[in-house]
Amino acid sequence: MRRFTTTVSAVALSLVLGGGAALAADYGTAEEAKKMLDETVEAMKSDKKGTIEKINAGEMKDRDLYPYCGGPDGKMVAHPSEKVRAMNLKELKDKSGKAFGQDLYDEAEQGEVNEVSYMWPRPDEQEPVQKVAYVTKVDDMVCAVGYYK
Repeated sequence: MRRFTTTVSAVALSLVLGGGAALAADYGTAEEAKKMLDETVEAMKSDKKGTIEKINAGEMKDRDLYPYCGGPDGKMVAHPSEKVRAMNLKELKDKSGKAFGQDLYDEAEQGEVNEVSYMWPRPDEQEPVQKVAYVTKVDDMVCAVGYYK
């Protein structure tokens, strides 16, 4: 009986741990977000218009990672959600009232990548969770990619 209990416990543990690993694979990591931002910057430098079109069409998304960019006036020009593109990035606040959109503009520097933390829902979800955005400036635009913690 003890051997059967041990076997059942081992199988249950592997299912739990395996399920957690599968769940983690559903979400992008900090390293993947940083890499996506680097790739977005390079793409913007070589073909700004084409890159904006790809971002808006959702062609640069990877699970819950996606690039987004705002113009110098704060107008969201690149984001995979049409609803979000209608917003002014500089004016965005999270559920707690933090003006993270302005923080993104304040932290964006040409040739440097900085971080801004805020609360935001994952794609297709309603409840905000902690998100960290890597942000930089590409010419006159502020571009970012965030990952969810």
